[in-house]
Amino acid sequence: MNDHQTFDLGDFTTQHGATLRGAFLAYKTYGELNADKSNVIVYPTWYSGRHWDNEWLIGRGMALDPDQYFIIVPNMLGNGLSSSPSNTPAPYDRARFPRITVYDQIAAQHKLVTEEFGIERVALVTGWSMGAGQTYQWAVSHPEMVERIAPFCGSPRTSIHNFVFLEGVKAALTADSVFAGGWYGGQWPAIGLRALARVYAGWGFSQAFYWEKAYEKLGYTSLEDFLVGFWEGFFLDGRDPNNLLTMLWTWQNGDVGRTPGFDGDTEAALASIKATSIVMPAEKDLYFPPEDEAWAVGHMTNAELRVIPGIWGHFAGHGSNPEDTAFIDTALRELLAKPGGLA
Repeated sequence: MNDHQTFDLGDFTTQHGATLRGAFLAYKTYGELNADKSNVIVYPTWYSGRHWDNEWLIGRGMALDPDQYFIIVPNMLGNGLSSSPSNTPAPYDRARFPRITVYDQIAAQHKLVTEEFGIERVALVTGWSMGAGQTYQWAVSHPEMVERIAPFCGSPRTSIHNFVFLEGVKAALTADSVFAGGWYGGQWPAIGLRALARVYAGWGFSQAFYWEKAYEKLGYTSLEDFLVGFWEGFFLDGRDPNNLLTMLWTWQNGDVGRTPGFDGDTEAALASIKATSIVMPAEKDLYFPPEDEAWAVGHMTNAELRVIPGIWGHFAGHGSNPEDTAFIDTALRELLAKPGGLA
């Protein structure tokens, strides 16, 4: 888990005006950068995910082949590896960590890509869930740089319904008295984390997933075994509560329309994207349903909507189901074979 590098961001000023002094971005690369630096893929992490959680989509013979591409996986600010509430000294530690926007995430990643590696063009940006939100933001923040994007199971703007779901997640965690407004000590709010996991469980997979007891394919012997073993285990593996809340705020406030110069106009921001795009919502995703992403594609040029079929809902993009993984990999391969939007 320490198999990554760190990029010094220096004094990093956020979109809301706070300055993180000595900020840093953790990242891992796969493959080698070619001579003309034309083989770059940026693959951001997702809500609570770390770089190793993205590795299911990287491999020899796959679209994201490290023998062919130089793949950069930057860890989101707030995820515990990059600058986060859990590793930032006072006064911006723990509950005082500043609000981080998706725009901020890409500003930090852009510094990494350009200053550390001298990269001027990115062949592809792709990502799942919040990684998809960052993918859209890359294309809006740097339309002159991003040739292709493939956001899957994510959106350019967090919907009101999605915002409400996240309010439930937040309330479950912060209601634990041990949370203490974010100033908990050695004891973590385990009751709140377990409650958060139970709220999440009703949303991450579809109704049909539960109806068909597809959790048995993941090795769980009953519904309760799945709720405890998968969901509670997911959030009790060292994911710091303040980190989770920082990333949750970023998610709730995701909107490419808030990029400077667009004055909140999400449609205009989407129309500014030059990248060749394949947008992949999952058929039964309860967070980011296909009709939401059809709306987004309708405001983009040179963009295709390609719906991931099946019952796995949001977790179609998690690497849990081989059929969904093959679908995403095929789309990425086809997209990388297309001319980039900057050609």
